[in-house]
Order: sequence, then structure tokens, then C-alpha cells
Amino acid sequence: MNETTLSPALLKQALKSEQDEINGSALYEFMAKREEKKHPENAKILHQMSLDEKKHYGMWASLTKKKKQAHIFLNKIVTVIMGFTFVVKWMQKGEKLGQKQYEELQKEVPEAASMLEDERRHEKELYAMLDEERLHYVGAMVLGLNDALVELTGTITGVTFSVKDPRYIALTGIITGVAATLSMMASNYLAESSQGHKDALKSSLYTGGAYLITVALLVLPYICFIPTGDPNAYIYAFCIMIAIVILEIAFFNFYIGVAQEKPFWKHFLLMASISIGVAAISYGIGLLANMLLGVNV
Repeated sequence: MNETTLSPALLKQALKSEQDEINGSALYEFMAKREEKKHPENAKILHQMSLDEKKHYGMWASLTKKKKQAHIFLNKIVTVIMGFTFVVKWMQKGEKLGQKQYEELQKEVPEAASMLEDERRHEKELYAMLDEERLHYVGAMVLGLNDALVELTGTITGVTFSVKDPRYIALTGIITGVAATLSMMASNYLAESSQGHKDALKSSLYTGGAYLITVALLVLPYICFIPTGDPNAYIYAFCIMIAIVILEIAFFNFYIGVAQEKPFWKHFLLMASISIGVAAISYGIGLLANMLLGVNV
């Protein structure tokens, strides 16, 4: 490639892209090593992606005349928690040059722009071939998450404003949540088995896992407020619980939006409106039960 002097704006973008590429190369290699034993085909693709990112890094380094070191500690943690598909697609979004920057690159270094375009097309073909197990069970996770949010949010809200004691509210949430988790797992297993699905047990575990995590998150605020002895503790815990519901819905839909390239706001607003709607109805039922039955622990 000929000696080229980049404009200040493009040099700044090039340095960022150079860092992204060396980070990507190191992270894809980390992913490949994690997949070697269980999924060698994924490992092979991820290793190739790592090599491609290293080529991109070399291209940018030849333009910036600077070297970069990979910094991927936090990305490794996210990979373990969220899975490699999410991280790969999120990185691809972050690495894309804006239209303005790409046009400038074409003007200043046309051969680099052409190579980058070819490599990006090849990279997209590669990550479309990746196959991550957890994404096969997104439906099972949605079932567990959504059912837990609707059922537990309603139950805890109703009990909160009729009982008004964090100890009994937490106890009710735990008993109801664990029982519902087991029931949900059994129902999912029977439904999948009846349709002849070989992975019925694994599907039920994903459903139960999503349900149980949600139970723990919704009950936790009440448990934390038990030692305070504050007469308004149940109100504070309830407000935190509602915030957790919204954050959990947002987090899950963000994950699905990136990993499966689905619209975020449509699914987020639907799930949030259902959960909050059920909570509002349960609030009314709790107040009515308190008035009619005189329940006041």
C-alpha cells in the first residue's frame, strides 16, 4: 500500500478501528478456544474470524503507523455471560464505519476501502454460519421469563398492598415462585415430549432457569428490607421490584435484539405493558381483598 497521510478526522477514526480490530482478533480467538471441545465447527469459524480481524488490524496499522494492544478483559466476561453470538454481532455493529467516514476513506485510500468492503462481506458470511445452542431455546426462555414476570409481578403486587409486611410478602413470593417454576418446567417438558422433541428436558431447564432467576430478582428487594423494620419498607421494596421488572425486560429484549437482530422497542413495550398492567390490576385486587376480608397482618 502506498505511503498515505490521513486527514485528522479520518486518522482519529482509523485509530479507533485499529483498536477494535486487535480487540476483535483476540476475543474471537478466546471464543474459539472455548468452543474447541464441544463445537469444533464453531471454533474453526471463530478462528478464521480472528485471523481476518488481524488482517484488518494490519491494514489500519499501516495507515496510522502505530501499534495497539488488545484490551478484552470485560469482553471476556460478557462473552461467558451473554454468549458469543451476542458479542460477535454487537462488535460488528461497533466496528462499522459511518457513511461519511467510509466515503472519506474511499477518497484518501481507495485500495484500503475496497479491501475493507471485501473483508466485511466475507466476515458477515462467516458469522452467519455460527450456531450457538442457547439461541435454539430462546422460545423456552421467553416462556419462562414472561410467565414469571406476569404471574409473580401480579401475585407480589396483590400481596404487597394487602399484607404490607416484607417477611410475608417474600415468603409468599418464594413459595409461589418455586412451585410455579417446577410446574412450568413439567408443563414445558410434557409439551415438548408430546411433539417428539429430543431436547425436551433441556428446553424445560432453560424455561425453569429463566423463571427461577426472575423469582429471585423480584423477591430480593423484600428480603433486603426485612431487617430495617421501617413501616414503609413494603412500599420501597415494591418500587424497586417494579424497576427490576422493567430492567429485566429491557435487558432480555436487548439481548434478543442483538443476538437475533429483532426490533427492541416493539417487544419491550409489549412485555412491559403486560407486566405493569397485571401489576395494576393486582394492586386493585389487593386493596379490595383488604377491605372485604380485613386482612392486615
